Amino acid sequence: MRAISSFCLLLGALCLVALTVFAAQDNGVLPGKVTRVIDGDTVDVLLASGRIRVRLQGIDAPERDQPGGQEAQQWLRQRLLDHAVQLEPVSQDRYARMVAVVHADGGVVNEELLQAGHAWAYRHYLRRIDRHYCDLEAAARSARLGLWASMPHAPWQYRETGGNGPFADFTSQTASDCRRAAGR
Repeated sequence: MRAISSFCLLLGALCLVALTVFAAQDNGVLPGKVTRVIDGDTVDVLLASGRIRVRLQGIDAPERDQPGGQEAQQWLRQRLLDHAVQLEPVSQDRYARMVAVVHADGGVVNEELLQAGHAWAYRHYLRRIDRHYCDLEAAARSARLGLWASMPHAPWQYRETGGNGPFADFTSQTASDCRRAAGR
Protein backbone atom coordinates (compact mmCIF):
# COMPACT_ATOMS: atom_id res chain seq x y z
CA MET A 1 0.00 0.00 0.00
CA ARG A 2 2.85 2.37 0.87
CA ALA A 3 4.53 1.69 -2.51
CA ILE A 4 1.31 2.56 -4.34
CA SER A 5 0.98 5.79 -2.32
CA SER A 6 4.57 6.79 -3.14
CA PHE A 7 4.00 5.97 -6.79
CA CYS A 8 0.86 8.16 -6.86
CA LEU A 9 2.77 11.07 -5.28
CA LEU A 10 5.56 10.70 -7.82
CA LEU A 11 3.09 10.48 -10.70
CA GLY A 12 1.29 13.58 -9.41
CA ALA A 13 4.54 15.54 -9.20
CA LEU A 14 5.48 14.51 -12.74
CA CYS A 15 2.07 15.64 -13.98
CA LEU A 16 2.58 19.06 -12.34
CA VAL A 17 5.95 19.43 -14.03
CA ALA A 18 4.46 18.44 -17.39
CA LEU A 19 1.57 20.89 -16.99
CA THR A 20 4.02 23.70 -16.17
CA VAL A 21 6.10 22.88 -19.25
CA PHE A 22 3.03 22.79 -21.50
CA ALA A 23 1.75 26.08 -20.03
CA ALA A 24 5.10 27.71 -20.76
CA GLN A 25 5.03 26.44 -24.34
CA ASP A 26 1.54 27.85 -24.91
CA ASN A 27 2.34 31.48 -24.12
CA GLY A 28 6.07 31.54 -23.44
CA VAL A 29 5.74 32.42 -19.76
CA LEU A 30 5.70 30.58 -16.45
CA PRO A 31 3.26 31.90 -13.84
CA GLY A 32 4.41 31.95 -10.24
CA LYS A 33 4.60 33.87 -6.99
CA VAL A 34 7.68 35.56 -5.51
CA THR A 35 8.41 34.04 -2.11
CA ARG A 36 11.79 35.64 -1.34
CA VAL A 37 13.96 38.50 -2.59
CA ILE A 38 17.62 37.51 -2.46
CA ASP A 39 19.13 40.80 -3.61
CA GLY A 40 18.42 43.56 -6.13
CA ASP A 41 18.34 41.24 -9.16
CA THR A 42 17.54 37.76 -7.82
CA VAL A 43 14.29 36.29 -6.44
CA ASP A 44 12.83 32.95 -5.47
CA VAL A 45 9.60 32.08 -7.28
CA LEU A 46 7.13 29.33 -6.49
CA LEU A 47 5.95 27.72 -9.73
CA ALA A 48 3.38 24.95 -10.06
CA SER A 49 6.34 22.57 -10.42
CA GLY A 50 8.18 23.87 -7.33
CA ARG A 51 10.44 26.67 -6.12
CA ILE A 52 13.07 28.14 -8.44
CA ARG A 53 15.71 30.86 -8.12
CA VAL A 54 15.46 33.54 -10.83
CA ARG A 55 18.08 36.06 -11.95
CA LEU A 56 16.60 39.04 -13.80
CA GLN A 57 17.81 39.16 -17.42
CA GLY A 58 19.92 42.05 -18.70
CA ILE A 59 20.36 43.98 -15.46
CA ASP A 60 22.92 44.02 -12.66
CA ALA A 61 22.05 45.55 -9.30
CA PRO A 62 24.69 46.54 -6.75
CA GLU A 63 25.85 43.76 -4.43
CA ARG A 64 24.24 43.72 -0.96
CA ASP A 65 27.43 45.05 0.68
CA GLN A 66 27.97 47.62 -2.08
CA PRO A 67 26.53 51.16 -1.88
CA GLY A 68 23.02 51.02 -3.33
CA GLY A 69 22.70 47.26 -2.79
CA GLN A 70 20.35 47.43 0.18
CA GLU A 71 18.20 50.03 -1.57
CA ALA A 72 17.91 47.88 -4.70
CA GLN A 73 16.96 44.83 -2.63
CA GLN A 74 14.38 46.83 -0.66
CA TRP A 75 12.86 48.27 -3.86
CA LEU A 76 12.55 44.80 -5.37
CA ARG A 77 11.12 43.40 -2.12
CA GLN A 78 8.40 46.08 -2.03
CA ARG A 79 7.63 45.55 -5.72
CA LEU A 80 7.52 41.74 -5.85
CA LEU A 81 7.41 39.92 -2.51
CA ASP A 82 4.25 37.79 -2.33
CA HIS A 83 3.15 39.03 -5.78
CA ALA A 84 2.16 36.98 -8.79
CA VAL A 85 4.69 37.13 -11.63
CA GLN A 86 5.07 35.74 -15.12
CA LEU A 87 8.55 34.57 -16.02
CA GLU A 88 9.80 34.77 -19.58
CA PRO A 89 12.74 32.33 -19.46
CA VAL A 90 15.90 33.34 -21.34
CA SER A 91 18.58 30.91 -20.13
CA GLN A 92 20.16 29.28 -17.12
CA ASP A 93 23.27 30.75 -15.52
CA ARG A 94 26.31 29.00 -14.07
CA TYR A 95 24.67 28.99 -10.63
CA ALA A 96 21.71 26.96 -11.98
CA ARG A 97 19.38 29.96 -11.72
CA MET A 98 16.77 30.62 -14.37
CA VAL A 99 17.57 33.90 -16.11
CA ALA A 100 14.29 35.56 -17.05
CA VAL A 101 12.40 38.69 -17.89
CA VAL A 102 9.98 39.17 -15.00
CA HIS A 103 6.51 40.54 -15.66
CA ALA A 104 4.23 41.73 -12.84
CA ASP A 105 1.07 43.83 -12.74
CA GLY A 106 1.40 44.73 -16.42
CA GLY A 107 5.01 45.91 -16.15
CA VAL A 108 8.46 44.53 -16.88
CA VAL A 109 10.31 44.54 -13.56
CA ASN A 110 13.76 44.36 -15.20
CA GLU A 111 13.00 47.69 -16.92
CA GLU A 112 11.43 49.21 -13.81
CA LEU A 113 14.62 48.59 -11.80
CA LEU A 114 16.61 50.46 -14.43
CA GLN A 115 14.09 53.31 -14.58
CA ALA A 116 14.21 53.73 -10.80
CA GLY A 117 18.03 53.86 -10.89
CA HIS A 118 18.52 50.65 -8.88
CA ALA A 119 20.37 48.64 -11.52
CA TRP A 120 22.74 48.84 -14.44
CA ALA A 121 22.14 47.52 -17.93
CA TYR A 122 24.32 44.39 -17.74
CA ARG A 123 26.28 45.05 -20.92
CA HIS A 124 27.87 41.61 -21.20
CA TYR A 125 24.50 39.82 -21.17
CA LEU A 126 22.31 42.22 -23.13
CA ARG A 127 20.53 40.62 -26.04
CA ARG A 128 19.71 42.68 -29.11
CA ILE A 129 16.10 42.87 -27.89
CA ASP A 130 17.33 44.30 -24.54
CA ARG A 131 19.45 47.13 -25.95
CA HIS A 132 16.81 49.69 -24.90
CA TYR A 133 17.91 48.93 -21.32
CA CYS A 134 20.84 51.26 -22.08
CA ASP A 135 18.38 54.10 -22.71
CA LEU A 136 16.56 53.39 -19.43
CA GLU A 137 19.85 53.39 -17.52
CA ALA A 138 20.96 56.64 -19.20
CA ALA A 139 17.67 58.37 -18.32
CA ALA A 140 17.99 57.34 -14.65
CA ARG A 141 21.63 58.52 -14.67
CA SER A 142 20.65 61.91 -16.12
CA ALA A 143 17.92 62.31 -13.50
CA ARG A 144 20.36 61.15 -10.76
CA LEU A 145 17.89 58.53 -9.54
CA GLY A 146 18.76 55.76 -7.09
CA LEU A 147 22.39 54.71 -7.30
CA TRP A 148 23.08 57.49 -9.80
CA ALA A 149 22.72 60.11 -7.05
CA SER A 150 26.29 59.21 -6.06
CA MET A 151 29.41 57.92 -7.79
CA PRO A 152 28.46 54.26 -8.27
CA HIS A 153 30.78 51.41 -9.09
CA ALA A 154 29.66 48.84 -11.64
CA PRO A 155 28.62 45.66 -9.81
CA TRP A 156 30.59 43.44 -12.20
CA GLN A 157 33.78 45.42 -11.39
CA TYR A 158 32.94 45.34 -7.69
CA ARG A 159 32.67 41.53 -7.80
CA GLU A 160 35.83 41.10 -9.91
CA THR A 161 37.98 43.20 -7.55
CA GLY A 162 36.40 42.21 -4.24
CA GLY A 163 35.24 45.80 -3.85
CA ASN A 164 38.78 47.19 -3.96
CA GLY A 165 38.82 48.59 -7.52
CA PRO A 166 40.09 50.02 -9.68
CA PHE A 167 36.71 51.11 -11.00
CA ALA A 168 35.85 52.72 -14.32
CA ASP A 169 33.93 55.99 -14.22
CA PHE A 170 30.56 55.37 -15.82
CA THR A 171 28.93 58.61 -14.69
CA SER A 172 29.24 60.30 -18.07
CA GLN A 173 28.60 57.21 -20.20
CA THR A 174 25.84 57.56 -22.77
CA ALA A 175 23.26 55.05 -23.95
CA SER A 176 25.30 54.72 -27.15
CA ASP A 177 28.41 53.83 -25.12
CA CYS A 178 26.39 51.18 -23.30
CA ARG A 179 25.03 49.69 -26.55
CA ARG A 180 28.56 49.57 -28.03
CA ALA A 181 29.78 47.64 -24.98
CA ALA A 182 26.81 45.23 -25.05
CA GLY A 183 27.58 41.61 -25.75
CA ARG A 184 31.33 41.84 -25.23
